[in-house]
Amino acid sequence: MSESPTSVELEPLEQLHVAMIERVANDELELPLLPHVATEVLNLTSDPDADMTRLATLIQQDQAIASQVLKISNSAAYAPRSPIVSMQQAVSWLGMKMLGELALTVSIGSGVFRVKGYETEIGSLWRHALASGLFAKEIARLGRSNVECAFLCGLLHTIGKPVVLQAILEVQESMDLTFAWSDFVRILDVHHVQVGSLVVEKWKLPSHVKEAILYYGDYTQAPKLSSVAMATCLADRLASRFLGLDGEDAVELESLPVVEALNLYPEDMEALYGQGETVLQAVEAIVV
Repeated sequence: MSESPTSVELEPLEQLHVAMIERVANDELELPLLPHVATEVLNLTSDPDADMTRLATLIQQDQAIASQVLKISNSAAYAPRSPIVSMQQAVSWLGMKMLGELALTVSIGSGVFRVKGYETEIGSLWRHALASGLFAKEIARLGRSNVECAFLCGLLHTIGKPVVLQAILEVQESMDLTFAWSDFVRILDVHHVQVGSLVVEKWKLPSHVKEAILYYGDYTQAPKLSSVAMATCLADRLASRFLGLDGEDAVELESLPVVEALNLYPEDMEALYGQGETVLQAVEAIVV
């Protein structure tokens, strides 16, 4: 009997790649649950009849999230006139949509973007996701489209990456091999889109979130014109630029086809650049 090609013919990194394909195909990935508070916040903020008191009460049910939300609310990024000491004050100052957004973000960050032993690397992915979500909001404002939808798409467009990382660490251990982070990045880039789409399906999020995940890398491949994929594409590039992650891929963002596709003018791009420091300030307020 001949040995399997995985064990004989393939290089170790290719073995890892094949193992990930098999896990996805066989439904063997452990997909995270959407944190309870995030679920409730999404339901509440999408209810036109919901009131601020219900949101404050919901957030207070999880003291860790409530404490973090209050801390962020008091940061320079959100510039309160006086110290915010209660959730009711936070709602009054930030408004229901903004407070819900913060609670959702903190909940997802603490529940999904966590991989033991890779805190620094995951922290970088989380900063990029946050910055993408915030830039997506600004792009949506310029295009007069749904800001909350854009933020969610930007925030979650790489949600598959921590899930893939956890899976390949398990595969690595079973193979008794050790890979460098640069090897992991190659696997994350290949598999995160498919895995991310599975995550948001499990979470029963709106279809536009899955659409953004699937097509932000090449929005021209979407079955129909996808404004969310285009906005997420540009938000992703803006986040990389302001976080210093462009590397050798750095280009003048104004020259990207997606800018024209979104019907953005030079003054619109200037406005987006002008939001860069504010976005970074908000990211650090949330992460720290």
